[in-house]
Amino acid sequence: MTAFFDYPKSAAFGRVVPKNKIYEHAGANTALKDLFVREVDQIVWRFKLAPETTNLDATSSVSEVQVFGISLKTGKLDEAVLRAIDKAIPFPLVFELTWRGKRKATAAFKRPSEADGSKWVISEYFATDWAPEDAPRQPLPVALNLGALYDRLLTAMMPSSAQISEDIKTRVDRMEAIRAKTREMERIKARLSLEKQFNKRVAINAELRAAKQELERLAAGDPVGAVTDKVRGHAWKS
Repeated sequence: MTAFFDYPKSAAFGRVVPKNKIYEHAGANTALKDLFVREVDQIVWRFKLAPETTNLDATSSVSEVQVFGISLKTGKLDEAVLRAIDKAIPFPLVFELTWRGKRKATAAFKRPSEADGSKWVISEYFATDWAPEDAPRQPLPVALNLGALYDRLLTAMMPSSAQISEDIKTRVDRMEAIRAKTREMERIKARLSLEKQFNKRVAINAELRAAKQELERLAAGDPVGAVTDKVRGHAWKS
């Protein structure tokens, strides 16, 4: 499944967004401004996916979805730049990055805070690999409303272990748990490579096996809470 879609002409916006406007709304410090200057060539508000431009109804959490194009000066973009733009724009965003004839889609799951509806909760970012900029685009996914469309746009950037049967929050939680568990396994492997004492290596290997088992369960589609319960149950049995 591709994450590059043929957005409707009725949704075209095509407005350049000055960097200083992002600075103002995101409360950017000097370090963040330097990242924008070093890494970002131009920001364009490309599409506005709204009820009047898509014929899809808004939902309580997704009234519109904005598609931003960012042309880069280098082949990398610090996530702090994306978070600053997400912080400045009070709608869910999808980013398309371009650099030297290639493009890449990226986005975080963005939802209103349950504690304060005026604030947004932003997940980790999901992204595709780089692809040729002129590669064909696919039709927009079929959806009954803007919330469902946003769900499908975001899922298209996730690993193949993302399951469409999950609601979007559960899916994002599980993807983030997979990333966290993968990072934990790398740290355990690093400790194991440095440890010389046999008894400590045995203990670290056991820790690594448990982490690998939990990662496999997450990848298989077990929700985060269910994985935790299974691991606890295994620990009690042992």
